[in-house]
Amino acid sequence: MQGTVLGGSNNFFEVECDDGVIRQCSIKGKKLKESKGYYNPLAPGDCVEVEADELSEGEGQILSLVPRKNEFVRWNVKGRSPQLLAANLDYIIIVTTPDEPPFRPRFIDRALAQAEYEGIEPVIVCNKYDLADPDNLDFHARIAEWERIGYTVLKVSAKTGEGLPHFASVLEGKLSAFMGQSGVGKSSLINVLDSSVVLKTGSLSEKYGRGTHTTTKGMLFHLELNEALVGGRSGAIASIIDTPGVRRFVLHDIEADDLALYFREMKTLVGTCSFGMSCSHDTESGCKILEAVYTGVISEERFDSWQRIKEEIKTGSWAD
Repeated sequence: MQGTVLGGSNNFFEVECDDGVIRQCSIKGKKLKESKGYYNPLAPGDCVEVEADELSEGEGQILSLVPRKNEFVRWNVKGRSPQLLAANLDYIIIVTTPDEPPFRPRFIDRALAQAEYEGIEPVIVCNKYDLADPDNLDFHARIAEWERIGYTVLKVSAKTGEGLPHFASVLEGKLSAFMGQSGVGKSSLINVLDSSVVLKTGSLSEKYGRGTHTTTKGMLFHLELNEALVGGRSGAIASIIDTPGVRRFVLHDIEADDLALYFREMKTLVGTCSFGMSCSHDTESGCKILEAVYTGVISEERFDSWQRIKEEIKTGSWAD
């Protein structure tokens, strides 16, 4: 039979099987040929072929991986290999905050580029929006710019409930993965979306203004959305993968010279410069991307972010 990986690590995974049983499954032969080169062989959301254990109803073996619709990956610097965070997604939910932990727009730009590369629709969720300082012009300008170039940006607060009904409507009936820095409130959002799910949440470090890691491995949950958020309806379901918080998101499999293809506002201009595909978009005359920056079609902030991330790819030196 087939099943969906809910979570796990190394060689043991929880699999929700087609017969309705959640089994603890090991990988037959301890290796999946489809996972060669990855830091982890499977991720929440993966569909696998399973053989049930005849002697134990709650156990089984994973025989093979069903080809993925998509996968969301980051480069694991410590493990020196790509790390699967989630698979077969409808949305990647990039969670950020205006403060506590500090707002990091380049972190979000990296995640957006990886999502574009993987062909997954990203949604930017600004949690703790009740803490947004109206005088923080850089924060508000960045949010407005992502909206202007076509990204969905949701302004919510797990504490006050602001924006949560709209957020619930986006998630309903879909499989989405939450990703972001430690401390942005991914687990808190899940707790208020479905009051029957209580995930461990962590307090922020006052000294560093950074979050503590409370989710140690990715896990798929089927949330029964809070009736108050969905117009009083019962039985509204959203499938959510809660991924571990990361302080440094490193792109995987994107070459420096190709990065502009994964910046939404630059993509259509690539190849139209006077020097064609060989244009570096640095100082060349007839560069359509530079012209777009000068005329405000591409914001200076996003162009600067693109330049910095391109340099990070080239040098292999990534900022937090």
